[in-house]
Amino acid sequence: MKKLALSTLSLALVGAAGAAHAQSSVTLYGTLDTSIAYVHGNNGQGNNSWQMLSGNESGNKWGLKGTEDLGGGLKAIFQLESGFNPANGQLGQNKGIFGRQAYVGLQSDQAGTVTLGRQYDPTTDLVQGMTGDNIAFEYATPGDVDNNDNSARFNNVVKYTSPVFSGFQFEGMYALSGVAGKPGTGQSWGAAAAYNNGPLGVSAGYLHMTNGATRTAWTSPTADAGATFDGPINSGYATAKSVGIAQVAGQYAFGPVAFGLGYSNAQYNQDALSAFASTEKYNTGRAWATFQATPAVQLGLGYSYTKASGDADAKYHQVTASGQYALSKRTDVYLIGAYQHASGYQRIADTGNSALDFQSAQASIASTGGAGTSSAEIVAVGLRHKF
Repeated sequence: MKKLALSTLSLALVGAAGAAHAQSSVTLYGTLDTSIAYVHGNNGQGNNSWQMLSGNESGNKWGLKGTEDLGGGLKAIFQLESGFNPANGQLGQNKGIFGRQAYVGLQSDQAGTVTLGRQYDPTTDLVQGMTGDNIAFEYATPGDVDNNDNSARFNNVVKYTSPVFSGFQFEGMYALSGVAGKPGTGQSWGAAAAYNNGPLGVSAGYLHMTNGATRTAWTSPTADAGATFDGPINSGYATAKSVGIAQVAGQYAFGPVAFGLGYSNAQYNQDALSAFASTEKYNTGRAWATFQATPAVQLGLGYSYTKASGDADAKYHQVTASGQYALSKRTDVYLIGAYQHASGYQRIADTGNSALDFQSAQASIASTGGAGTSSAEIVAVGLRHKF
C-alpha cells in the first residue's frame, strides 16, 4: 500500500510539473547576416577596401525569451539577447554576453508591461520601424547622429509599455544612474507613441541621454552610446553634457508599395566641462520606399539630408538602394548600395575651440563609423538567415 501511495504521489507531481510547463514557454531565436562589401572614398588614396560587414539588414544576435502564465491575464516575461560578429566570432557590443538586451518583467493584458534591465529606448521600439532603417542599416541617418540605428543601448532601465488601444500604443522609460548623492548624473529617459491602422502608421518619440560627471569621453552609466561617437560626423562631441533627440515618422502601404517620411532633431548640449562651446544641432529629413515586385523580391530606395549647425556647419546627402531575394521564409540574399556626399566643416577633436579642431566635412555612411573624404560609397552583397 505504501509503495502504491508513493507511486500515485509521484504521478501526481509529474502531472503537476507537466501542467506548469504547458503554461510556460522559452524560445531560442537568432539572426546571422554577413556580406562582402566594397567601401570607397573619393580620393582613391588608401581608403578603399574590401570588407566583411556584419548585420546589414538585421543585427547579428542569438537570444532566449520566455513567458510564464501567472493567471488572471498576468505573465512573467524575460529576454536575454547577445550580439556577435560572425566574421570573427567576437561579441558585438563589448558589454558581456548579453550586450543587446537583458531584462525581466510583468505583462498584463489590461494594464500593460513593466520591464527592468538593459533595454532599447521607446523611440527605437516604436519609431525606428517606420524609418528606412527597417530595410537595412545603410538607410540610417549619416553618422547615426540621432540613434536611428540604435547605436546607443541603455542600462538600469525601468520601462512601461501600454497595451494597444485601437491601434495606439505608448512607452516610457527611465534609466537609473546609480550615482550616490547625484541621481541626475548619467540618467537617461525617453518616451514614444505610435498609431497603426491598416496601411497607415505614424509615430513620434523623444530620447534624453546625460553624460557622466567626468567627461574626457562619453562616460554615462546608463546610455551605452560609445558607438555613437565612432565616426567623423559627431566624434568631436563625446564630451557633451547631454544629447536630446526628437523624432517623428510615418509610413503608408498600398498594394505592393510602401513608403515613409521622417524627421529628427538631435542636439549635443555643452557645459563648462565640454570641449566645445556651442550646442551642435543635427536636423535630418528622410524618405524611403519599398516595392514587393514578387513574393520573393523586394526593392528599396531611400534618401536622407542632414544639416549640422551651431558649433560646426555641414551638410550630408545620402542615397541608398537595395534588392532582396527570399530563398525561403528564413533565408534571403541581398544587394545594397549607398552613396553619401558631405560639404562644409565638422569638428574632429575634443581639445578646445581653435581652428585646428575642425576639418572639411567627411562622409560617413549611416552607422558604419568609417571616414571618407567629401564622398563615400558602399556596395554590399550578403546572406541573412533567421532561426
